[in-house]
Amino acid sequence: MPSPRPRRPRADTPDKRALILEAAAQVFADVGLEGASLRAVAARAGYAPAALYFHFASKEALYAEALMASLARLGAATIADSDADRCAVTRLKAAAMAFFTYYADHPRDLDLGFYLFRGGMKPAGLGRDRDEALNSALEAALAPIERAAMDLGTSRDEARLLTLDIFAHAAGLLLLLHTGRIRMFGASAPHMMERYITEKTAALLKGTAHADT
Repeated sequence: MPSPRPRRPRADTPDKRALILEAAAQVFADVGLEGASLRAVAARAGYAPAALYFHFASKEALYAEALMASLARLGAATIADSDADRCAVTRLKAAAMAFFTYYADHPRDLDLGFYLFRGGMKPAGLGRDRDEALNSALEAALAPIERAAMDLGTSRDEARLLTLDIFAHAAGLLLLLHTGRIRMFGASAPHMMERYITEKTAALLKGTAHADT
């Protein structure tokens, strides 16, 4: 006698929402934002399409929540490595490496963060309010880097530029890592990221030391 199918959580439960978001991340990874639909996500999650509309009005709303959850996990990773009791240099390096390591270990979240590379390198948005909320969440995840740089004596503007430099360098290395192109150079993406952060931190310390003399 076949075993009974496991019961799916009811439409109004947190477990159901979590299942939908997990299925959505899989569908977005497979076919991209433009190719996805609520019907496809519902099928992957094992629910009728109507059940998704109980939670999400559109695939953009679903995508925004999946990305927001991803950015929250990223933020937790960078904040966890920015203990205020440690020196600013250690905090800066730890937060920057935590940012890189999170996306190195979670390529699907990297895809979500860039609105999916498979859709082509072109501007994409989810609506002004959602975009602003998502940008704020990304800024919060990067904030430990900026705070540590300011604690080293640099200005807010310089700290923001340093954060941008680290973000851009990490994005480039992550792209090479997840496409396998890094192997062309016989290099290690984590080691190159560590070296870059060390060089940028040393330059920052040198600059602040000159400013004090």
